[in-house]
Amino acid sequence: MPGVARLSVLVASMAAGCAQGDRAAAECDLTTTVDTVAGVVHVTNAGIAPEWRLVPVVSIGPKELTDQATPDEFGGVSAVAFGPDEALFVADEYNSEVRVFGLDGVHRRTFGREGDGPGEFRSLYSLAWVGDRLLTLDPRLGRIGGFSAEGEWLGQRTTVMAGFSGSPAFIRFFPVGPNEVFRFAYSLERETIWVGHHATGDTGDTVPGPRSPVTPLPGAIPPMFCEGDGAFSVIGAPFAPKSLRHPASGGVAYSAWGYFYRIAVTDVAGDTLRIIERALPTEPISDEEWAGGRSEEYDEMRERFPNASCNPRTFTRPDRKPFIGEIFVAPDGKLWVDVIRTAGNRWEFFDAEGGLVGSVPAVPYKDRTVPVFRGDYLATIRQDELELDHVDVWRLERAN
Repeated sequence: MPGVARLSVLVASMAAGCAQGDRAAAECDLTTTVDTVAGVVHVTNAGIAPEWRLVPVVSIGPKELTDQATPDEFGGVSAVAFGPDEALFVADEYNSEVRVFGLDGVHRRTFGREGDGPGEFRSLYSLAWVGDRLLTLDPRLGRIGGFSAEGEWLGQRTTVMAGFSGSPAFIRFFPVGPNEVFRFAYSLERETIWVGHHATGDTGDTVPGPRSPVTPLPGAIPPMFCEGDGAFSVIGAPFAPKSLRHPASGGVAYSAWGYFYRIAVTDVAGDTLRIIERALPTEPISDEEWAGGRSEEYDEMRERFPNASCNPRTFTRPDRKPFIGEIFVAPDGKLWVDVIRTAGNRWEFFDAEGGLVGSVPAVPYKDRTVPVFRGDYLATIRQDELELDHVDVWRLERAN
């Protein structure tokens, strides 16, 4: 195009490894194309992702119902965080406690209790190890607490979210660096934002949070609004794509519309710095999947309020499945993408420049929680068939 600076570079990402014969031949197909147009870097990854694996390290939780009043018998885990000396901090929101374990599963200490005073909690939604301390987020008290690794109270800072409630999957810390974390908040105009913090104060970075699009996006399906019998519910459509957004170090944000496998990286001014794309085939929704796709939330609502009136009365069937379920940015700069596939969801992860590094089978995790990443380790919160909470730690390794 006239007047547009354009630079294209094709990188055969796997060529060196395949030439040495230490990787599957199919992985030689993976290529990363870097194409710069008008100052925006477009990174397109095509081919088969290298296979990695998540090796179980430890699972912390009750082995049977008779395990009561033990440190690994949780009331309700809302969040976990990796700390120094192979410490794993577990937020038990129900018991208003932080329980500390080693990666060997051994309980080290417990601190915190219910209350309004120093070192106490009313809603222990989230925690993160930042710099030299553990930060805790308590929306009901409107404060961020600071603790040493041993559980000593180091003070607090006030947030603007006092009395706020919601899902800990969104009202939480977003760790994006060794000494950098964002927290979910609302601006004075009642718009969602992320506010940056380091160990002892604010970083000064504020990133706009998720926004509803002004015009409908491709593949969008409106939710169902139901009211009646004194109830009001909003129910998302099955297989509907989601608008996704995650802050990153320095006030950068990663955004995606799940209908496409495309992630935009923008700066604090909203200017696009990079587009990360992945070439994958689309997948249809089978008749069986669509018949079974009506959400449990809808069925429960109908059971409780049979006379409720809903608009629309039925959902429109999408023309295909979305590509992306969630995105996460780890403190080491990796981008993790939950990829929706008929054969089973996968997590694909990319380096800071947008090059595809590898893929692992997705690990299920408890509703209203998120995976936590640190280097080659990640942790998930799982609920078993008895609705007991467990914390699982995994190590990321290259598959043979």
